[in-house]
Amino acid sequence: MTTSDQPQPLGLVEAIIPVASLILLVALSYYLFGDAGASGPNQVALTISAMIAVFIAWRRGHKLDALREAAVASVGTGIGAIFILLAVGALIGTWALSGTLIAMVYYGLQLLNPNYFYVTTVLICAVVAASIGSSWTVVGTIGIGMMGIAANMDLDPAITAAAIISGAYFGDTTSPLSDSANLAAAAGGVNLYEHVRETALTSSLALAIALVVFWMLGRPGDFDAGDKAAAIQSAFHPSLLLFLPLVVVVGLAVLRFPPFTAIFVGALAAGVLVAFTAPQRVIAFGDSGDDIPRWLLLLKGIWLALASGYVSTTGHATIDQLVSRGGMASMLNTIWLIITALAYGGVVEKAGVLDRLITPVIEAAKSAGALVASLVAAVLGTNIVTADQYIAIVLPGRMFRSAFAKRGFAPVVLSRAVGASATPTSALIPWNSCGAYMAATLGVATFSYLPYAVFNFASPLLAIAAAYLGVRMLRGPGAPATVDEQRSGAS
Repeated sequence: MTTSDQPQPLGLVEAIIPVASLILLVALSYYLFGDAGASGPNQVALTISAMIAVFIAWRRGHKLDALREAAVASVGTGIGAIFILLAVGALIGTWALSGTLIAMVYYGLQLLNPNYFYVTTVLICAVVAASIGSSWTVVGTIGIGMMGIAANMDLDPAITAAAIISGAYFGDTTSPLSDSANLAAAAGGVNLYEHVRETALTSSLALAIALVVFWMLGRPGDFDAGDKAAAIQSAFHPSLLLFLPLVVVVGLAVLRFPPFTAIFVGALAAGVLVAFTAPQRVIAFGDSGDDIPRWLLLLKGIWLALASGYVSTTGHATIDQLVSRGGMASMLNTIWLIITALAYGGVVEKAGVLDRLITPVIEAAKSAGALVASLVAAVLGTNIVTADQYIAIVLPGRMFRSAFAKRGFAPVVLSRAVGASATPTSALIPWNSCGAYMAATLGVATFSYLPYAVFNFASPLLAIAAAYLGVRMLRGPGAPATVDEQRSGAS
């Protein structure tokens, strides 16, 4: 350990060790436990990696108290995401109890077709997410309905989840109502609408590529929903009235209520609705032989669905499997993952790991294409290391800002690259708060849907390609002319 009062900068090997440890341990966890790694082994891997980072930082003069405070502060930034996860768990529970979830499946089976289901899912999620600016809200509402429809059509759940995420993240990336788009614009110091306009160019092309791929993945053939629709009708009596909780959530989101408020109110709305539309179902679910009044049994059943989720006992195996889900308790493993990931991210940021790894990358980037590619790589690395998309927007954006300015590029070139890479790639990392949320909400492991999440990896790749091709590499006012511009002027 150094005896200096000031912490000493990390060596390159020292900075690599905590990151390499995490990657190695998570890979080993996936090899040994598969998708079950998110239920505990990954959390252990993150905790051990954080302790390795603490030891290295301590040897370089960082106080243990300061490292602990950094970890606590980092976990504090994830409190909002944790409460949204709890709200989504509650919403899934009451939507399953009320029949809202099964109504989405019932009408979806009659309106959609396996031939174009995936591509339709992308478009629906893209439009709604662009309207409300929240990928999490779309995935937690429309997404769970689409997963149910896909299950009844015997479609691949991993491809369905990827289609939902691709559409939702297109809207999140390009909507002026999106918090991540606003943050990316702020990171580049540009006008929000200028940022959205430039980001939409690469995002729209990435969406078009995704639509082509999902169209090709569609399953040809006839589909008869008659038997399944009849079973749903006999068990839940679906009607358009059951869409009221969905209307409540989308309406509150459009009115710019915070996601937690919109989602949890939607959960409560479903509970109130089922108390009037299907009180016997609520009483049967909550009745455990207690001699209590009817109104308290109704309250107990709804309360139980909010806390622990709904368990269906219709006798139809497919329906019971689809509807038995939800509750705040169902999100606890994911919250555990987010807490350990953010603690790890706080320690490595405090130790200077990211600064040590990113600075040489900036210095080595000589061309415009290399500079943007370096930025995208830094954003991806930050998403991996800190497990938080907001840090992945702000930190690389701040570190690369002067480099883009020195090269004469307009600030929107920086914000566009950050927006096209930080938000989409966050959903591809299992321990990132976004990846953990998507996996928990849709019931599909991150590594399972990752190969099909076309928009999420096409968007950053197109940002890099545009830079190497010189497309929309706008120059700032008073910027020095490029070599090509000098040659053009001389001729």
